[in-house]
Amino acid sequence: MTIFLSIVGVLATLIAIVLIHATTKSAAFVIQRSTTIAAPPEKVFAFLDDFHHWASWSPWEKLDPALTRSFSGAPRGKGAVYAWKGNKKVGEGRMEITEATASTRLAITLDFLKPFEAHNVAEYTLTPANGGTVITWAMKGPRPYMMKVMSTFCDMDRMIGKDFEAGLANLKRISEAA
Repeated sequence: MTIFLSIVGVLATLIAIVLIHATTKSAAFVIQRSTTIAAPPEKVFAFLDDFHHWASWSPWEKLDPALTRSFSGAPRGKGAVYAWKGNKKVGEGRMEITEATASTRLAITLDFLKPFEAHNVAEYTLTPANGGTVITWAMKGPRPYMMKVMSTFCDMDRMIGKDFEAGLANLKRISEAA
């Protein structure tokens, strides 16, 4: 019985440490990656501000062959809406372009519904450089307490950052080939 109580005490202490540590984490998160593409900003931007082109470069599009997509609102640019529903890997959600400054900046509200609810903002910034484009893809949003607890065990930047890197590599490939 003493061993059992000791184990319970140690577990309770560890849980308390994790819960207290979570309170020290920032209330918001930012994930950001950049790359240089040997194509002019307007060519790269064309793949971003039209959701119909996202299947050619988005790292999540190929994770579910049965992914269902719907497009509404404006055909491209501000007001364009893309909704998806897929397997556990891609979940369900909706994006809407809220700002489209030709060839320089695109902002999107990103609402995840499943497997967890989250409301974030994705931003793409394009800067001309040496005959090409430096593109930065950033996502930011609130970090609720349970997300703070989860981030004690898994690094969201490393987890999602690799998807950003894959998406930027795909965008580079198709922009340079186009």
